[in-house]
Amino acid sequence: MSELLAQRRPGLAPVLQGAVALAATVLVAAVLLALGGHSPGEALQALARGAFGTWTRFTSATLVRATPLLLTGLAVALAFRAGVWNIGAEGQLYAGATAGVAVALLLPGAPALVLLPLTLGMGAMAGMAWAWIPAHLRRRAGVGEVITTLLMNFVALFTVQFLLQGPLQEPRGVFNQSDRIPAPAELPTLPGSRLHLGFFLALVLALVLWHYLARTPGGFRIRATGASPEASRVSGRFDPHRTAYRAFLASGALAGLAGWVQVSGVTYRMYEDLSPGWGYTAIAVALLARLHPVAVVFTAVLFGALEVGGGAMQREAAVPEVWVRGMEALVILSVLAVDRTVRSGAIRGTTLKSEGP
Repeated sequence: MSELLAQRRPGLAPVLQGAVALAATVLVAAVLLALGGHSPGEALQALARGAFGTWTRFTSATLVRATPLLLTGLAVALAFRAGVWNIGAEGQLYAGATAGVAVALLLPGAPALVLLPLTLGMGAMAGMAWAWIPAHLRRRAGVGEVITTLLMNFVALFTVQFLLQGPLQEPRGVFNQSDRIPAPAELPTLPGSRLHLGFFLALVLALVLWHYLARTPGGFRIRATGASPEASRVSGRFDPHRTAYRAFLASGALAGLAGWVQVSGVTYRMYEDLSPGWGYTAIAVALLARLHPVAVVFTAVLFGALEVGGGAMQREAAVPEVWVRGMEALVILSVLAVDRTVRSGAIRGTTLKSEGP
């Protein structure tokens, strides 16, 4: 995984590698669909129509589905760029959603100008607070964050279940869900579409994060820490542990924001199964984008299209859901295979040059 933190190659090489990986994914998927007794052409056309068939479907389904993947993908990309393996975006997402719902239900009469920024801020702060526990353990006790963040995901899920069967349960007490949030807490949507303000907020955050990482001293510190924390420490110019700690917290804030944006823009209630695993899919989204914030936008849309188009594949081509999940895995395997092939070729080329006359 650490190899994916290597410096990006100049020019169009990364784009071409991504295109080759996607082409390989389509080819392998077509072969597997044919072997499974399905028509590859019919299935892939159904997927494309389901995700991109009309402008309304693209905006109201694909982009809406891509929004939480975009925010959690940015969260994972930021952490990984700092050398922090934050596997806890799922739990941080639930923490942000729960905190936002609690604040919205406590202030039902507040105007939108107050409630919207307040709940967005609380969602981000809750995600940050959930990330603080493994971040603090990593910094103070040297506890590996892979295990702690993964365990915190389960703690978050159990906490949400408890709250939705108790303090946050809807008034009738019939369903394990919260009451509907007040209208002022709902994110505005485009006229005639389900696409909400959260998607555009995520786009802005992607651009801000790209600028920060590429153009600011703080971004340089994050990149240097992720590339070589020991060299950063020896240089004495900054504390890599503090840099990683702050990136960890910012990553949690982005994931928490994803949770609240999903509630305030789509579901309008808190559910036990709010996320189908976006925090884990975000790892694939970030790695496919090679941890580049702008590229995360496109990979998030790709995975959103796979999720939305997968439903169309089931309806129109009778392709089981497991095939859709398999295609998501194929994307990652293809990217890794292409990346490994390119790296092996580069190493062989360097070796031949060094051994030459």
